[in-house]
Amino acid sequence: MEPRSVEEVLARAEQAEAEKLRLITVHKDLELEFDLGNLLAIDRNPPTGLRQRNKSELETRLLGLARDNVQLLINQLWQLPTERVEEAVVAKLPEPSLRLPREKPLPKPRPLTRWQQFAQLKGIRPRKKTSLVWDETSKQWRRRWGYQRARDDTKEWLIEVPGGADPNEDQFAKRLQAKKERVAKNELNRLRNIARAHKVQLPSQGGMHPTGYQSRDELGKAMQVAKLSTASVGRFQERLPKEKPPRGPGKKRQFQPNIGDFATEKKNQLELIRVMNSKKPRMDVTKATNKQMREEDREEAAKKRKIAKGGKRKGRPPGPGAKGKGGPPGPGSKRKGGPPGLGGKKGQRQGGKRRK
Repeated sequence: MEPRSVEEVLARAEQAEAEKLRLITVHKDLELEFDLGNLLAIDRNPPTGLRQRNKSELETRLLGLARDNVQLLINQLWQLPTERVEEAVVAKLPEPSLRLPREKPLPKPRPLTRWQQFAQLKGIRPRKKTSLVWDETSKQWRRRWGYQRARDDTKEWLIEVPGGADPNEDQFAKRLQAKKERVAKNELNRLRNIARAHKVQLPSQGGMHPTGYQSRDELGKAMQVAKLSTASVGRFQERLPKEKPPRGPGKKRQFQPNIGDFATEKKNQLELIRVMNSKKPRMDVTKATNKQMREEDREEAAKKRKIAKGGKRKGRPPGPGAKGKGGPPGPGSKRKGGPPGLGGKKGQRQGGKRRK
């Protein structure tokens, strides 16, 4: 290679430095507005000369415009105070000046509970209570509720039996049961408040709902449930004058009207004719055959068990001197069907009774 002069090396270095400055220097007619807290740059310069270009040139022009704006934003970031964190240079961003829109909608306000609605109607204002109260027993400040609260009656080792109460009743168990009932009642009220806030109809006995405007059917159902809520299930309940006897809670049969929707009737009749003319059997032949075969096998097994039981009872040879049928008689044994003089009855024919 030919040796280069010092002038050429300096010229090339100046050219490279000018190229770098050209890449990071962007000229705009109107300066951009920056919000460094949100890393936002707003370009108010009109995009001139974009409509007369074709698609490829338009994309190239837009990419160049985006590149210039990002370069201006980076130049502003390098003017901020920086620090090194784990071999990385970071800049401290200022507070945002623009409020960007939310990604998700605002949460809906929580619906009022039943007590809050009542307090708002009556004008009752909540009074803030302190969490600590003075406990005379321990002579110190304790929490109003919860663990180690003031006036905690569950820690008492002795309970006075109230007047008129059973002296053999366990007051500790009674107090514990009362607390469980209060907790259950509070939980039920909490669930009712949630259901009322979400407009969910709560299930009730007999399908009745505590509304102010009940229909005639609901009132009749309520009266019937009230009459059946006695010890005799309404058997000895007195009736009102001209009151009809209570009917069962069964459902009425619904019949189609004689004169009604002809299109529906036509559709039902065509469906019935299609089923009647269909070659596909309505009965499952395979299932019916298997059922018949199982019944035949069951009957055959029952006959075999009956024959086996009869053979064990009648085919057993009796021992000497035993009474029985089907075996040789022993000496001095009585047997029907034997010749006279050998222990058989007089006047009987040989062979005994014929088995049917």
